[in-house]
Amino acid sequence: MNNNKQHPQLELPNARKIRRSCNRELFRTIKRLKVWIPPEQLAAAEKLYYLKVIGNLIWVTENGSNRKKLADWWDEAVAPEIALLWNVEQAKLSAAFRDGFGG
Repeated sequence: MNNNKQHPQLELPNARKIRRSCNRELFRTIKRLKVWIPPEQLAAAEKLYYLKVIGNLIWVTENGSNRKKLADWWDEAVAPEIALLWNVEQAKLSAAFRDGFGG
């Protein structure tokens, strides 16, 4: 007896999809910040964000439909380091991310 309807398998995204999503979300954030970020800093932020998502992949995938929860996680786990890297205020960065991400 197969109980997949009760407990569906969690389908994890592949690395390419995660990397592209991180890139897209950071691009939207930069557009809303209305600041110029050097390509080296953008690449470093993408790598940092990608590694944070990979580190919490199960949780991020399980909560994929809850944008508010994901944005809250981003504020705690990712925003402080990217704010330092980009030399922007964390509050503005978080607001720009939420505006672009929808959380």
